[in-house]
This record gives sequence, structure tokens and C-alpha cells, in this order.
Amino acid sequence: MAFGLIIIGDEILSGKRSDKHFPKVVELLNARGLQLSWAEYVGDDRARITDVLRRSIASDDIVFSCGGIGATPDDHTRQCAAAAFGVPLALHPEAKRLIEERIADVARAEGREPEYDTPDNMHRLKMGEFPQGCDIIPNPYNKIPGFRVVHGAGAHHFVPGFPVMAWPMIEWVLDTHYAHLFRQVPRAEKAVLVYGQPESRLTPMMEEIEAEFPLVKVFSLPTVADAGTRAHIELGVKGDPEQVDKAFGKLLEGLDGFGAEYVRQ
Repeated sequence: MAFGLIIIGDEILSGKRSDKHFPKVVELLNARGLQLSWAEYVGDDRARITDVLRRSIASDDIVFSCGGIGATPDDHTRQCAAAAFGVPLALHPEAKRLIEERIADVARAEGREPEYDTPDNMHRLKMGEFPQGCDIIPNPYNKIPGFRVVHGAGAHHFVPGFPVMAWPMIEWVLDTHYAHLFRQVPRAEKAVLVYGQPESRLTPMMEEIEAEFPLVKVFSLPTVADAGTRAHIELGVKGDPEQVDKAFGKLLEGLDGFGAEYVRQ
């Protein structure tokens, strides 16, 4: 199954904040023998967010969406998710209970009894208004949950934009719902650093290797020279372990045939 990531927020696109979710989600997936297949960034625009969600829902992928699930005017993700799934927003009873727990925790920490019906606390309950029929994702940081919508073979998981909340919530989703997918596809990777060879010369060899070994992908990552680094290409193969070994042998034979200088990784 393919995993996707949607990162929502004007602050990312404007450069006010640097995205930290992409590398972390890659790390969390790789640690479980999984891979991220795609990622998409979108600003705080309802029409664009809804369009992105409709397209990703059609894919039946397993998708994580970070950001925009609060209740301020620039938070649109809950409403867009409901529109994309074609269902109304509704106050989730478990989310209501958890938000009220959070209200009580804050009040008692300040030495007062909680008042649930004040305007600000009633507004906080909007953070529990999710697409009807969804499940919640627990938030160990402050109890304000995210939500999960299953559709066909796929599912979308919506978490806050704050890394301190989002990352443990994503881990919980993976370990709770997708442990059966962990390390199901054996993978291997082998590479060399090649010096003094243009990619154009190496490309026919790369194409031949992929044609002969269909369970392998060949990759080429050039690095330009700078004060401390010679120009080189990281050239390698990845995929099925058995085919990787054979494909890597063929890659080395091809490089030797060119008389290429290379160093094994």
C-alpha cells in the first residue's frame, strides 16, 4: 500500500516556518520497513485543500495530513475533509469528552473549577467537530484529538501541525493500524560513488539493468564540485534483495568496462 503526506499551512509556503514533518514521517516509515510514496504542500485555502483531499481519497492510499485542524479562522482542514468525503461535520462524542478533560485539567492547574459553558470553552469544542463517522486519533500532549477516516482500501489521518503532537500521533496510527504491513517487502540497496563520468554515458547501462531486473530501481544522484568535494555521482540499485545483488554485480561490471573510478558505499 502507498503512503502519502499532505502538509497544510501558509506559514510553510511563505517561509515563516520550515517544514519538519516530511523528514520525520520518512524516518517513522523507514523505521518500520515502509516508504513514503508522495508528499504535497498546500496553503490555507479551502478550495485547494478540498481539491487535494479529493484527489488523494481517489487513490486509496494511506495518507497523513498535518496542520489546520484547530478552530481559528485560518484552520480549514476539518471543514475541507468533510466536504471531500461528502459528509457533514459533527461533534464527536469521544472528542468532546477529551476536550472537556483538557478544559478541566487547565482550570484545576490554575486553582479553579472548570466552567464548560463559557464562550471560549464552547469554542474549544469546535476542535472536536469532525467528518461524521470518523474515528479519533489520541493526542498524548494535550488530549485534543485528531481524526481518521477510512475509505475503501485506504484511509486519511488528520493531525495538528505542531510536531510535538503530530509525530507521536502518527506513530500511534502506524503501530495501531498498520503493524501488519511492517517489513512485509524485503528491500536492499547498494551504491558506489562514481568520479569523472557523465550521467549521459551511464544512462544506457542503467536502462539495461532495469530491463533485466524488473524488481530493481537504478538511481543516480549527482553532486557538483565545491571547495571540499570532487564532483561525483552516487550510483546504485535498490529493491528486491536477490535481484539487487545481481544487478549491483552487473553495474560494477559496466563501470569496470568504462574504466571508471568509483568507491563503494
